[in-house]
Amino acid sequence: MNAPIRQAIPDAAPRRLSDWLLRWETILVLLLILVIIGNTAISPYFLDIYNLSDATYNFSEKAIVALPMALLIITREIDLSVAAIMALASLGTGLAAEAGAPLWALLLVGPVVGVLCGAFNGVLVTMVGLPSIVVTIGTMSLYRGLAQVVLGDQVIKGYPKDYTAIGQNYLVSWPPLPYSFVIFLVLAVVFGIVLHKTAFGRKLYAIGNNPMASRFSGIPVDRIRFLLFVATGLLAGLAATLLTARIGSTRPNIALGWELEIITMVILGGVSIAGGSGTIPGVVLAIFILGLITFGLSLVNVPGIVISVILGCLLIAAIAAPILAHRLLGRR
Repeated sequence: MNAPIRQAIPDAAPRRLSDWLLRWETILVLLLILVIIGNTAISPYFLDIYNLSDATYNFSEKAIVALPMALLIITREIDLSVAAIMALASLGTGLAAEAGAPLWALLLVGPVVGVLCGAFNGVLVTMVGLPSIVVTIGTMSLYRGLAQVVLGDQVIKGYPKDYTAIGQNYLVSWPPLPYSFVIFLVLAVVFGIVLHKTAFGRKLYAIGNNPMASRFSGIPVDRIRFLLFVATGLLAGLAATLLTARIGSTRPNIALGWELEIITMVILGGVSIAGGSGTIPGVVLAIFILGLITFGLSLVNVPGIVISVILGCLLIAAIAAPILAHRLLGRR
């Protein structure tokens, strides 16, 4: 554990007010309030219910992938190929659409491709014994390269309307809730329960804190890590299905660079890059913070490159903050 402000056992209740104030989730709540106040001040359109609903389109697919990524990082692993998996899954969906596949098949192709890609990553890491960061850098180039070779400079369009409606219409008209956002909220609840209320979640924390001791205690470390890679691939494929339906096309550069934004969500949410600590509520708060920051800045026409710089600074700050806090508290 990098710092005392990130709890290794998130269910343990702080006993003092200072403990509550030093919790990473409390800091994120305060930051979220500041983001909302700041965006309201710079744009009168920020609090419009339909604008906020449309803002969820910008982060819901990334948020879906951030949930399994959080569990993966807690166990000291990482998957940098998630955006490339999305590109390959979108390609599979596009080819199925061109072949005249029905709606159920279009919805199934992306997750299936994601599971296969995630399983391939998992085999290389858990069975071959290669470092996950090296493996997923390689498969990131592999999966993205396959999509680029097949598509070239072409774009697949002409998806059926019943498919694109899933990405472009609301599941509920009032309040307007897009399908992708509702799916993210449901998955966030599921992942929160699994991580914080089950024996499986406690095993993830144990693996992240000490993989060797976990093996000696009978925890199937490699099997669990393999399942997490498969789950990450599955939800990357699901996110690709939703993203393809939303934009109505498949391009070789789809979701390009999303892996860094997804990892930023996880790290800003309080998940230690060294493993062993982090919470799903923290990740959810970070998702809303980054999503609303991006949306608010876009309302006042801030260039995308400037937004990228800001997100990069937030990632560095999220990694450095607990280290600096640990040193400061240690001196005191």
